[in-house]
Amino acid sequence: MYLWIKALHIVSVVTWFAALFYLPRLFVYHAMARDKGERQAADTFLVMERKLYRGIMTPSMIAVIAFGIWLLYLMPHWLGMGWMHVKLLLVVLLVAYHHVCLVYLKQFAAGRCQRSHVFFRWFNELPVIALLVIVILVVIKPF
Repeated sequence: MYLWIKALHIVSVVTWFAALFYLPRLFVYHAMARDKGERQAADTFLVMERKLYRGIMTPSMIAVIAFGIWLLYLMPHWLGMGWMHVKLLLVVLLVAYHHVCLVYLKQFAAGRCQRSHVFFRWFNELPVIALLVIVILVVIKPF
């Protein structure tokens, strides 16, 4: 049972990160379209953002959390390891990042987002750093 849950957890992580990488990239394009006054393109990006967030990103996050909790239930000794503490902290920060994306999505929908495409290019890099650290922690288990 453990290997099935682990496999489903990994698939969920891959799907969630794909969305975490893509949604802020859509924000880049949305901000650029907004700045150029391309209303139709901005409206298209809004639909894409909403569908990605609701249809893929949020269900994937829920699956990651559910399968992660199940794995911790099966392997409770991991909770005593330092690498797991850091990983869980990063997951909490990613969940916060996920919800910040919703804030920006709502701001774009209301026509209130003032962030530039340059901001969103940098914002897009945060999950990359988290993924790198998480993979190293899980594979190397440095402490």
